Amino acid sequence: MANEKDNVIVQPQDNFSAGDFAFAQKDEKLTDVAIKTKKIGYFADAMYRFGQNKGSIVAAIILGLMIFFCILTPFVTGYSVNESDDFYVDVLPKNSWFTGTGFWDGTHEETIGNNYYLAYSDYGRVKSVLGTTVITTNNDDGTVTTQTNYRVRIDTYEVGCKYKTFTLDEYEALKRYDDKLPEGEKIIQPQIDVTSWNASWQASLRLAVRNAMKKDANLAYQISNANGTPLLDANGQLQHCYKVDANGNFIYYNVNGLSYDLRINWHRYYVFVHGHEPIFILGSDNAGCDILTRLAAGGRLSLTLGFSVAIINIILGVIYGAIEGYYGGTADLVMERISEILSEVPGIIVISLFQIYLVSQHNVSPVISLFVAFIATGWIGTASTVRMQFYRYKNQDYVLAARTLGARDRQLIFRHIFPNSVGPLITSAVLMPPSVIFAESSLSYLGIIDFSTSNITSIGVMLNEGQKIYTAYPNVVLWPAIFISLLMICFNIFGNGLRDAFNPQLRGAGESA
Repeated sequence: MANEKDNVIVQPQDNFSAGDFAFAQKDEKLTDVAIKTKKIGYFADAMYRFGQNKGSIVAAIILGLMIFFCILTPFVTGYSVNESDDFYVDVLPKNSWFTGTGFWDGTHEETIGNNYYLAYSDYGRVKSVLGTTVITTNNDDGTVTTQTNYRVRIDTYEVGCKYKTFTLDEYEALKRYDDKLPEGEKIIQPQIDVTSWNASWQASLRLAVRNAMKKDANLAYQISNANGTPLLDANGQLQHCYKVDANGNFIYYNVNGLSYDLRINWHRYYVFVHGHEPIFILGSDNAGCDILTRLAAGGRLSLTLGFSVAIINIILGVIYGAIEGYYGGTADLVMERISEILSEVPGIIVISLFQIYLVSQHNVSPVISLFVAFIATGWIGTASTVRMQFYRYKNQDYVLAARTLGARDRQLIFRHIFPNSVGPLITSAVLMPPSVIFAESSLSYLGIIDFSTSNITSIGVMLNEGQKIYTAYPNVVLWPAIFISLLMICFNIFGNGLRDAFNPQLRGAGESA
């Protein structure tokens, strides 16, 4: 025949002798070769395939970090969840590492007129002047008026002075501490004689500046005319109107019975009381609470509620579904009708009824009310999944063999049938916490669940409170929104990864030789 490679014609032989043949494996015993693969169980195989899903691994790591954030943060911030300060309301995020940079240092850019500039400068709120603009106005009477506007960086943490009442012991303790401080850093300040301020200033401009500066109407200068122009001394500095005694000494306090009314620098007093500077990493909300601490506490509530509801619903659903699927017949018929009736009741109705009955009438905590409402119907989906799995496996040969050997119902349910239902059960269970968290956040955001009566913080409550001021202070809404969005995305990616890993139809897809 022809060999196409070298075009050589080979003629076949017609006659063969015994010497032309030889055994290929004369001294070797031939047997079937064992397939060399790693022994791997169901869970090990699932975990291996889960590990191949990079997105789920990243989501799991982020979830772990968020859980640690919720647990540890309230212990390291220096603030409690409900600790508030009326003077540090809606202050901007501040990190001491960025002081003076104009970024994340508690300052913001603002354009103000001359009067506000003098007032803000007097209390140290003006950190830097970025530019000035002079506006000239030609009046009808032929005169010309000029107004200087300043573009400045305002420090939201400099809040000036405030009057506060102390007992005698509190005053003496504060005075001993204050006497050790150098001049210019003392807490107790000279009091102001506001009676010298004219009616126009007291009625309008003083109130506007007080609101802008978060003060208690304690500006330390007097007004000379109705348009609110401050009196300046020969050096162009503000003329202050402190109270003085007959000898011309400053008056620092008024005695009112057994109490002392003091005018104090609030920033320095805050350090005296708390032992640290007022620094809010993510800013403060409209109640003067630390957003970072509240965010961690709200996340902890959401995660605790989500996982606890999921665990109880899984237990109830497994027991209910196992009884339905294993016994069938009349028991299944009655129990399935009950679950169908409960599943048809809208969840919002169930939650509202529990809110009215438990919270309004019996003063039960709204968290307990929400917890019970989620459990009332939350187990139905798990029960349905388990029921279908029991119908699928209860007549398998290995179950019949175990029954023939005398296994009891409890053994058949939990040792022979239930383990085969774990995969689909994990799939439904892992997506339960995010659904609970999202429902809780939505309900508290809409005000259906009111946590304010119990001083409880949740992500939904923070979003609800922040929506009123988010245009002026977007950080109040930004951080809770990022947190809940990241939590939901990671939970869903993580849950989808577990669902694929525990899918029985993919059994063995992750095995390697």
